[in-house]
Amino acid sequence: MSKKYNVAIVGATGAVGQMMLKILMERKFPINNLHLLASKKSKGKTITINNSDYQVSSLNEFNFQGVDIAMFSAGSDISEKYAKVATKNNAVVIDNTSFFRYEDNIPLVVPEVNSEKISLYKETGIIANPNCSTIQMLVALKPIHDICKIKRINVCTYQAVSGSGNEAIDELKNQVYAYTRNESLVNNVYPKQIAFNVIPQIDKFMDNGYTKEEMKMVWETKKILDSSIEVNPTTVRVPVFFGHSEAVHIELENKITAKQVKDILGKNNSGVVLVDDHKDGGYPCAANECEDSNEVFVGRVREDISIKNGINMWIVSNNIRKGAAYNSVQIAELLIKDYL
Repeated sequence: MSKKYNVAIVGATGAVGQMMLKILMERKFPINNLHLLASKKSKGKTITINNSDYQVSSLNEFNFQGVDIAMFSAGSDISEKYAKVATKNNAVVIDNTSFFRYEDNIPLVVPEVNSEKISLYKETGIIANPNCSTIQMLVALKPIHDICKIKRINVCTYQAVSGSGNEAIDELKNQVYAYTRNESLVNNVYPKQIAFNVIPQIDKFMDNGYTKEEMKMVWETKKILDSSIEVNPTTVRVPVFFGHSEAVHIELENKITAKQVKDILGKNNSGVVLVDDHKDGGYPCAANECEDSNEVFVGRVREDISIKNGINMWIVSNNIRKGAAYNSVQIAELLIKDYL
């Protein structure tokens, strides 16, 4: 009989936590005992996934004894307070928040890009999950970088409201409803209305004028893919429920054609799906390809007409799935395969 593992999901009532549970079930992860953890106010709630009911327990009453893998997605403050409680009880933490991402001794992992770094978890017991916008970009760019080194990335993101959690999803729904009824639009999550609008700010502004979300893409690309790559990001929130889209422009060390890039991505078997036809609709979109998919979709591949060694492309993926929950489950699968 194959070994089974005790798994805890911290932040189980949130959008990502519920998706973690769903994907664990989809992937038939070998679970012995499953603990769904959230705040006191959520204690006793029931989460229904695939017609099965799961009861939520209070995080602050839980000691993590006997837990093999603890998957955190409840905010940086919760990870700061409870992740080391889990590791002290010999659980391996897979953290989906930004709290541990930039610590040198904690691996920051996208399995299709740097799975070998998982082994470094042994020092702290923690593995960090990168930002959603970074994950999908690097899954698409890694096969290209392996063939022809990338010098610079210029990226504009168009990010779904689900990246801000369930409250943001509700805010967009409520604003659309209010707009159709000619009522006042109320915004609490975002600084301006999100319905029928685009907001060129995600997270707080840094001293250099970039937002923290933008700088995450800089820091994480350097840590995960290559420290020599320069990254120039602009991140934008758009009125889409699920699925981040990115316009990515890369400058390479040597000339590479669009056909070569498409051949690389078309043959690549690491989570990339090429959707690139020069016709109406011949490209991936958040509301179509991404809804229930764990893959990263790439289209609009073309040579940059403004620089010698440039390639442009369009990258789309489900931010709650591959951008968060699925990436965490992939890490867990590699953990039990090679280390636990």
